[in-house]
Amino acid sequence: MRSAIGTRENIRVLEEFSNGGLKVEILEYQKLLGLSSPHMAEQIYFMEKQNIRPRQIALYLNDEKVTIEKGAMSYFQGTIEMVSGVTVGNALGRLVRGSVTGEQMAQPEYRGTGLLVLEPSYKHFLVLELDKGESIIIDDGMFYCAQGSVTVKAVAQKSFSSAVAGGESLFQQQLTGPGIIVLESTVPMDEIDIIELNNDTLKVDGNFAVLRSSELQFTVERSAKTLIGSAVSGEGLVNVYRGTGQVWLAPTLKVYKTLALGGSLNMNTSNSK
Repeated sequence: MRSAIGTRENIRVLEEFSNGGLKVEILEYQKLLGLSSPHMAEQIYFMEKQNIRPRQIALYLNDEKVTIEKGAMSYFQGTIEMVSGVTVGNALGRLVRGSVTGEQMAQPEYRGTGLLVLEPSYKHFLVLELDKGESIIIDDGMFYCAQGSVTVKAVAQKSFSSAVAGGESLFQQQLTGPGIIVLESTVPMDEIDIIELNNDTLKVDGNFAVLRSSELQFTVERSAKTLIGSAVSGEGLVNVYRGTGQVWLAPTLKVYKTLALGGSLNMNTSNSK
């Protein structure tokens, strides 16, 4: 299906992905042309210098189904219908689980043939294609949309104390393939380190692991074998991942969070913890 949006000169198609009856385009607005004041123009000028531009996801469905984050839909065209994903049989379970996990009652599902465009965002979009049975766990708030063949569910951390101590949420989202998924990320793909583990151990000082293979074991442990050793190293507790799979690390995430809160950056790492 030919792109109906990317023909506009102000919108560029950054990337596109296809699988079965679904094509995904990542769109980027090159300029915001409706600025009405010098103050707005000044803000946007410096944002564009830093490649901060609105981006958008366009989904082309051909007798296909997609699941999207609640509130993410902008508009759709064609023979597409929205289904809630809630049935009489699972409504009570979703309601009870949502009251505990904070998960939405139902993430909207759209099916049919046509074009579905999602809301613009200044964040970055990461697109992955999961194989059949391949499963990942993602950081809170990253899920944006997924092909209908992908299972999306909330899962509880096996250890409550590990989740709290490691700065992780007690409940996270697990995505299981096959199919395409789109994640919304503060950090661009160029700043993510993909660590491959093969019956190995990874220790991370902080909660900047944004994605991991579901098969990996996650715990929080002291950085040294003794309390005195941990005190001397200055690290204290670390997040530990064991097994075989991938961990996606976003080392610059803390920098963006600090800036978003209006803080100043201290690049002297020895004093920044």
